[in-house]
Amino acid sequence: MPSVVKGQLGKEFAMPNVLIADDSIAVRKVAERLLTEAGFGVTLAANGEEALAYLAKETPDLVVTDVIMPDKSGYEVCAFVRAQSALANTPVLLISGIVNDEVTKQAESCHADGVLKKPFQGTALKDRALELLAKRQGTAVPKPTNLDKAVKSVELFQRSRVSDEQTDAYRQAIPRLSPLEGEPRLEGDHATVGTQRVVPLEGPLARVKELESIAALEREQATELKKKLAESERASARVQELESLIQIERERTIEAKNQASAAEALGRRVWELEAALQKERESAVQQATRLADLQMNVNRVPELEAALYTERQTGLQLAQHMTELEGEVARTQELSQALAAEQERNKELGIRLTEALPASQKVQEIEALFQAERERNSLLARRVFEAEQASGLATKRFEEVAAKLGEIAGWASQLGSGKRQPLS
Repeated sequence: MPSVVKGQLGKEFAMPNVLIADDSIAVRKVAERLLTEAGFGVTLAANGEEALAYLAKETPDLVVTDVIMPDKSGYEVCAFVRAQSALANTPVLLISGIVNDEVTKQAESCHADGVLKKPFQGTALKDRALELLAKRQGTAVPKPTNLDKAVKSVELFQRSRVSDEQTDAYRQAIPRLSPLEGEPRLEGDHATVGTQRVVPLEGPLARVKELESIAALEREQATELKKKLAESERASARVQELESLIQIERERTIEAKNQASAAEALGRRVWELEAALQKERESAVQQATRLADLQMNVNRVPELEAALYTERQTGLQLAQHMTELEGEVARTQELSQALAAEQERNKELGIRLTEALPASQKVQEIEALFQAERERNSLLARRVFEAEQASGLATKRFEEVAAKLGEIAGWASQLGSGKRQPLS
């Protein structure tokens, strides 16, 4: 049963029941305390399933549900309310820790009546609940009377926000109601005068009937004036309520502007931080690339050292081979000198043979020896030529190995100096 409280005019009326669905017990307790202190009847649901089970049996006057819950979301609860004919006009207020364009868009798609950010600021929850309930009550009021334009303006306020022009119209309507307050007293005076006229005319019966009809007419007019006065009082009280709601709405607008300014400042700060983070990431990538290059160079040091050692061994072998080749060259020179001496000797022998001309057998022997000497000299000349070629190739190879060893030593020196320097 909803609680019964007194309104601004002293009349008693039943406060509505509010269903609060949220998976956080802290949020449920805070919302229950705020609405209970405002005089609302409160029913709590720990999740979306409990809310749907309650809505299948009961018809609350307002549903306040969290957007994100473990089983059923607030959007699904709102869609269930809109799908039920008995609940279609029930206001649904979504609450969320984050209110952005996506949440607002989904709230509109499920036809929710609004979104309120958690945690609740001041009387925001109570004010929003009163606003939605006033809007619902305004849609259920029958056609307005013709006594005052303020009642029509009340319905317009319940459907949309009240503008400053409407507020001025409400304030101008209050002075118009003042003359109506004096009309019942004027009619009462008229009734008194009519009564005084009846006393001297009690005699004629026909005149009595006429006076009775006049008195009945006066009573009807007085009753109508009383109704007009009551409606005027209600309109005046409603105007006061509207003025308070307008003030609340203005304060809410100012607070929204302040929050928007803070959000813009926060957005700029986020953009600056993102730019700084991007620069740091680029610098880190460059440092990582440089470190990888240095690591590759450091890894090549053992390979270069091994290659240098191999080249050194090859150089030593080549130097030894060069020494051997130099010995062969010296041997070749000695052979050449010996060949020259042998040739001179052969010339002398030839001269002696020409001069002496011994027996033919001796000449043939000398010719055979001379032929053998020629073959030997030819063989020696060929060996000298091959030794000279091998010596040239060995000298060229030794020069190439020496140049390569110099390059490897330079690379090793550079890598050694780079390894000792600290990374920047």
